[in-house]
Amino acid sequence: MFIAGSNSPIKNTSYKVVLPFYGYAALSFLVATILMLMDTSAFTQHYFNPHTLAITHTMALGWGTMIILGASHQLFPVLIEGKLHSNLLAYLSFIFAAVGIPLLIYSFYEFDLGLVAQAGATLINLAVISYITNLWLSMSHTKKQNVHAVFAFTSVLWLFLTTGLGLLLIWNFTSHTLSNDSLHYLSLHTHLGIVGWFLLMIIGVGSRLIPMFLISKYDNKKRLWWIYILINTGLIIFLFLFLLSSQSKLYFIPITLISIGVILFGNHIYQSFVKRIRKKVDEQVRISMLSVAFIVIPIIILVAIIALLTTINSMQLTLLYGFTIFFGWITAIILGMTFKTLPFIVWNKVYHNIAGLGKTPNPKDLFLNSVFIVCGVSYLMGFVIFGYGIIKENILMLNIGAVLLLITAVSYNFNVFRVLFHKAKLK
Repeated sequence: MFIAGSNSPIKNTSYKVVLPFYGYAALSFLVATILMLMDTSAFTQHYFNPHTLAITHTMALGWGTMIILGASHQLFPVLIEGKLHSNLLAYLSFIFAAVGIPLLIYSFYEFDLGLVAQAGATLINLAVISYITNLWLSMSHTKKQNVHAVFAFTSVLWLFLTTGLGLLLIWNFTSHTLSNDSLHYLSLHTHLGIVGWFLLMIIGVGSRLIPMFLISKYDNKKRLWWIYILINTGLIIFLFLFLLSSQSKLYFIPITLISIGVILFGNHIYQSFVKRIRKKVDEQVRISMLSVAFIVIPIIILVAIIALLTTINSMQLTLLYGFTIFFGWITAIILGMTFKTLPFIVWNKVYHNIAGLGKTPNPKDLFLNSVFIVCGVSYLMGFVIFGYGIIKENILMLNIGAVLLLITAVSYNFNVFRVLFHKAKLK
């Protein structure tokens, strides 16, 4: 899919634009797991503490957002069957984000939310503006748009609202920009990003990539449009309920709409699996499909938090909720999709002009599958053990889980940089 031919609509998307995002995201994942291991006790405290804020934003911005930005610069032109408008804007989005993210994370870690934090948040917003401008101009140059592209572009609009509100929250710590304290708006900021940015983007991209990698005959655009309507309607209702300071029980309305959308998406992937032509499913697609099931976990936890149907402390549930989102379905789909997309991009970079001079390796040969399996096993074990440690406030379990997640990050980085630095090998 990502091997650009002479008539490919993505031929103007330079690998020089895309690859830095992958490398940056991999290192961010590694940094996040190191920060976790350095202070696992932070996950037994209130969720609004400097270290968990730093880890959360490392995962949300440095890990999830950066890799999505990079991959979508390559994928979005495919979705619209056109060209990326500007490599320059893509470079700018990377530079602004690459500088702004560590500034913001450092400020959270030290809990010094002054000029450094404000500069970091401003640069992140400039990165989003560059990105959204690039996508908008790319769409305006083509008449071929589909539900996947609409999902992706809508998610970017929600991302802009998320980072814009985040900037206001940073300023609010020192200048009282908003009518309430920043903690009051944290739920709004969080869910605009989780549902509006991550969920919509992952559904839009996943509903295209997973069936494609399965070589599935299943295609149901009408269902995808219903999913799009349900999730966006739920998110808009949530936004109004928050602004109107409505009773907590009313939040079951948007949760129900979004949950129905998620269930329909899960069924879409299941039908794609059942009607696949390729019977053998590789480990990368298996983990990506597992991530779809993982979406249900934070929804169940959120319902428990609102309904108070559990004896577990709500603080622990809130920590578990965030953990299952950033280290659950977001991480799972990235671990799987990275090695279904990155090797093709690098293969095209290295072998496109010399493919006829000798036998070339397959894209899947650019990374070590044995290391990928270690990555997947350590990830699943670390996810379960660390989640158990949060519930039980057990430092030993948190430490074991953190070590396993660190092993996941190290093995993931090994394979990513093995692919990124691959040199031509002809037989």
